[in-house]
Amino acid sequence: MAYDTGLTERIADCLRDHAFIESRAMFGGLAFFINGNMLAAVLGDELVVRVGPAAWEGALALPHARKMDFTGRPMRGFVTVDPAGIEDDADLAAWLDRGIAFAGNLLPKP
Repeated sequence: MAYDTGLTERIADCLRDHAFIESRAMFGGLAFFINGNMLAAVLGDELVVRVGPAAWEGALALPHARKMDFTGRPMRGFVTVDPAGIEDDADLAAWLDRGIAFAGNLLPKP
């Protein structure tokens, strides 16, 4: 699966001021990590955000969000955001902040 390079560039711009951010190919897309923990990914033209189990239901109630169902079985704690939900840079940044709030508080991975 190819991923939207324009979206990945927008994400990189949003994350450039955060320390310990890296990206790598994953799930057929490009994933972003903080301290070695995935916070978000781009699959096609959609954003996947790791919000964590406690914030999952609340995130699913937001416009343009749905369960991440990559394998036919939804992954609890991950949401997929449709392109309409991240057209605006402020909306994209808000979703990334949700991912940072969860993944940034996990123990760093080597």
